[in-house]
Amino acid sequence: MVNHIKTVLLLGALAGLLIGIGGAIGGRTGAAFGLVMAAVMNFTAYWFSDKIALRMSGAKAVSEQQAPDLYAVVRKLCSRADLPVPALYVIPSAQPNAFATGRNPKHAAVAVTEGIVSALSPRELEGVIAHELGHVRNRDILIASIAATIAGAISWIAMMARWGAMFGGDDDDEGGGLIPLLVASIVTPIAALVVQMAISRSREYLADRAGAELSQDPLALAEALKKIEVHAERSPMKVNPAAASMFIVNPLRAGFGKGIAKAFSTHPPTTERVRRLEEMAGISIAR
Repeated sequence: MVNHIKTVLLLGALAGLLIGIGGAIGGRTGAAFGLVMAAVMNFTAYWFSDKIALRMSGAKAVSEQQAPDLYAVVRKLCSRADLPVPALYVIPSAQPNAFATGRNPKHAAVAVTEGIVSALSPRELEGVIAHELGHVRNRDILIASIAATIAGAISWIAMMARWGAMFGGDDDDEGGGLIPLLVASIVTPIAALVVQMAISRSREYLADRAGAELSQDPLALAEALKKIEVHAERSPMKVNPAAASMFIVNPLRAGFGKGIAKAFSTHPPTTERVRRLEEMAGISIAR
């Protein structure tokens, strides 16, 4: 129920942004155009956000014949969790990483990179898959996919606002003038980041716990997270930034710096995630 409310709020926020930017650029006519665009994009975000997310990451569908070991792990965990087996996709990247998407457990997909099998042990891979199935079981895959879609849309809005500012806008009653356009071009990218932060951080902790319970091996996921972060730091993935928040670890730059930069990361600190998983395993490691 909570995720349904979040979804409605996100779609409403997107509509408000589109109408507001449209009004700033073209007054009442622009606002009406923004409303039409909002209706189209909300429909697209709800029904096709999973396909958009998969396309943004470059994922390709794989059959059980092509990836029998991966399917075996997924089938075992789905049987344990009483979940339908999701569609499986592979992302052509050497960096180990993964994400889940879809409208609901019956229409879910799990995508993993080509590098995840070679970089992780079978036990660690199972921990990662369990984490992604935790997202599916928690039913937060739709809101994550919509958040990624909205982030991409907001980037487009910011570009549209900057374009409008370049040409000066209208200063009469039909337009919002130059200042609102400049403000919009600055605020909208920040709004995209805030949306992703609000969705991604809390859901990663919840999926970590759900995945650890499903795999019955919290330390496997903890070790996997540490390995994935090292790879992400050394070799960032070529992926649309709007989709980065969906991955188990930020594929662009895992640590995301320190201080203010870290505070605005779309993912919680890996060290904190590992600490919580170690607590679940009943151990405490001095740092």
